[in-house]
Amino acid sequence: MHLALLERLELGVTFTKLHCWTLTQYSKCVFMDADTLVLCNIDELFDREELSAAPDSGWPDCFNSGVFVFKPSLKTYNLLLQFANEHGSFDGGDQGLLNSFFSNWATTDINKHLPFLYNLSSSVVYTYAPAFQYFGKDTKVVHFLGPSKPWNYKYNPQTGTVIEDSSSSLSNSQLCFLQLWWTTYSSDVLPLLEKTQESSEPQIQREESVQKAEGSLEVHIAEPSESSPEPTFNPTPQETVKMDDVTSSVSELCIQPNPEVLSAEDERRKWEEGHIDYLGKDAFENIKKKLDSFLL
Repeated sequence: MHLALLERLELGVTFTKLHCWTLTQYSKCVFMDADTLVLCNIDELFDREELSAAPDSGWPDCFNSGVFVFKPSLKTYNLLLQFANEHGSFDGGDQGLLNSFFSNWATTDINKHLPFLYNLSSSVVYTYAPAFQYFGKDTKVVHFLGPSKPWNYKYNPQTGTVIEDSSSSLSNSQLCFLQLWWTTYSSDVLPLLEKTQESSEPQIQREESVQKAEGSLEVHIAEPSESSPEPTFNPTPQETVKMDDVTSSVSELCIQPNPEVLSAEDERRKWEEGHIDYLGKDAFENIKKKLDSFLL
């Protein structure tokens, strides 16, 4: 019901962020939503204590849970789960739950109030325009709040510009932040995805090997690795990406259909469209294992 009031039913999946308190191999962490963009080094956040966060633009006595400093702890994790079961969330999402749990954030320690520049909403029309003009140039983290994300927009790779939807009305600052996201994605992320796609295709071919033994034909399909269980959802045919297309968007980046094995590109596309298998391949434990392989 609370999420219905916000008209954001998809926020229910954000409760998975509570699992970040189980990352006890780390002494301190900074959580960041997937729709944030870091503009400069923010290592100084690790000097802050739990729970440090920036005020929410809609209600400054609450913090926005898109960026916050925390200390992993199984005790805190279990207390959060207990609190959620007993009290729920006043907004139906993780932000309401966390603000109720860390209820003294607004009044106890000003040092736990991050400057607004660490969580600047790109979509809010700020009523104090002079302040935005004066301080906005020092923004450290942009947060693309709302249902429309950067990857939902079209991008022209030839002109390097974001194409506005006819139904949307974006301010100059919003367009600037969207442009920055797409520029970063095109220059730093997309090349890595293309390399991943190229390296995954030969691997799929190797796994589907045909073995001959004493005149009989035996087809062997390699079992998926333990860290990459087969997705529980059924793949659907997708269109082929043409890199020379005039316009492109993240949600349209995909590869040829493969009825047996989803490629890394296909899995990424499903994530971006919100089709996430939280109980299977995309379960928290599997994501944690993947992160550990890079960080440990």
